[in-house]
Amino acid sequence: MTAEEGARVSQQNAEDFFRVLNLNKKCDTSKHRVLAVSVCPQSLPYFAAKFNLSVTDAARRLSGFLKNLGVHYVFVTTVAADFSILESQKEFVRRYQQHSEDERALPMLTSACPGWVRYAERVLGSPITPHLCTAKSPQQIMGSLVKDYFARRQNLSPDKLFHVIVGPCYDKKLEALREDVHGVGSGTSQGVDCVLTSGELLQMMEQSDLTVKDAAVDTLFRDLTEEEIQRHEGAGSDGYLAHVFRHAAKELFGEDVEKVTYRALRNRDFQEVTLEKDGEVVLRFAAAYGFRNVQNVVLKLKKGRLPYHFVEVLACPGGCLHGRGQARAEDGPADKVLLQQMEDIYAEVPTRPPEASAQVRTLYQEWLHGADPPRVQEALHTSFPSAGLAASSLDIKW
Repeated sequence: MTAEEGARVSQQNAEDFFRVLNLNKKCDTSKHRVLAVSVCPQSLPYFAAKFNLSVTDAARRLSGFLKNLGVHYVFVTTVAADFSILESQKEFVRRYQQHSEDERALPMLTSACPGWVRYAERVLGSPITPHLCTAKSPQQIMGSLVKDYFARRQNLSPDKLFHVIVGPCYDKKLEALREDVHGVGSGTSQGVDCVLTSGELLQMMEQSDLTVKDAAVDTLFRDLTEEEIQRHEGAGSDGYLAHVFRHAAKELFGEDVEKVTYRALRNRDFQEVTLEKDGEVVLRFAAAYGFRNVQNVVLKLKKGRLPYHFVEVLACPGGCLHGRGQARAEDGPADKVLLQQMEDIYAEVPTRPPEASAQVRTLYQEWLHGADPPRVQEALHTSFPSAGLAASSLDIKW
């Protein structure tokens, strides 16, 4: 990590958030900024467990606390994950159809996990980065939605918005520093200005003497009064494997897959899913969570012995729900009782396939000009340097 990055990461904390809140109270109104907070769905079970509430009520409690502090809007990032999954589905089908001409088209490795992506870019480099899916992560897409789409609807310039992400892991702080994640149409304005882990926000709540009144979670749309809390299919993540697998089975082989059946291999964090047609395996997907499993995937890929078409890669064992920013102290052991509570709570949240989102269909038309290819590429896709980037000690400390 460079000295500049270190200084910028140090700003990704509650102090920077409070600085903006205090400026809004003290400085002249022409310098005020609108504060928006977007909460990852994997953070909500943590607060639900801590408050002994349902996920919906925990989201309202969070919203009430933040708005009492001076935040103007509180969102959930599910709609951004919808976009990321849908674009990943399309990209996989395209890569599958082209892989006979380009051997590096497959396997496709997911790129939604910031810890994994930073490790791939800065430690692994060109043998691996061409395999990374180019769809932006939910955090990156939410930054564009808030700083571009929402800002326009509110007649605000992007630099008048201060956008905070609340998420389950510390690596999201580093993700916010990527140079290519400025909000679409926002000029040089970062899509995400500050990242707080779930644990940091809980600490703020515990230390506050504010009387909290629950408040509705906001939507990006004027015609909806409150966001419905839903999730995607993954047991501890956004479920890229299941959603991409179903889409590929239908688009490539005309097969409707109702239930995705996982088979554990080396351990519960390394699982496989296959599709057979006429006695032949035509799709072979895997989920690899945690550093040891990821290393196994990387080594086999480098040797040309990885048998998978697609791998969902997450740095944290157990997936996003088990992120170090909420399930444990930064350098402490996992709270197994809390993790089990969170898993049980998350399993009860209603699931929604991204294709079923009316909001996403509206956004493709209104925001992305009817899914105009250049606009979609700019808003929803990124690229990875083929030569790799300079590594630091943080890039191998998962």
